Amino acid sequence: MNLLLTEADAAAAGSGMASTISMVAMIAVWFVVIYFLMIRPQKKEQRKKAALVNSVAVGDSILTTSGFYGIVIDVTDDDVIVEFGNNKHCRIPMKKAAIEQVEKADAE
Repeated sequence: MNLLLTEADAAAAGSGMASTISMVAMIAVWFVVIYFLMIRPQKKEQRKKAALVNSVAVGDSILTTSGFYGIVIDVTDDDVIVEFGNNKHCRIPMKKAAIEQVEKADAE
């Protein structure tokens, strides 16, 4: 058994270590790229949607995720009561999460 390393063995060990470090660095770079291209924009959209839903007030015109337009009649923590169409008796309670767009009522 030869316990001493030759120069060729030392060079091979050094290049193996360098390739391992470069592989770990590339994986880290890919995680950063994935974060900035996929995860961060999705979280930004979620914050924007949460702010939109929390800003709903009585009298606002809304568009639901199912495509219905209506006017908000009452607002609670998780739900809203929406009046649809010209029929004043068509009031439906729905979750705030079903709101897609909000058009604020004109303050006159």
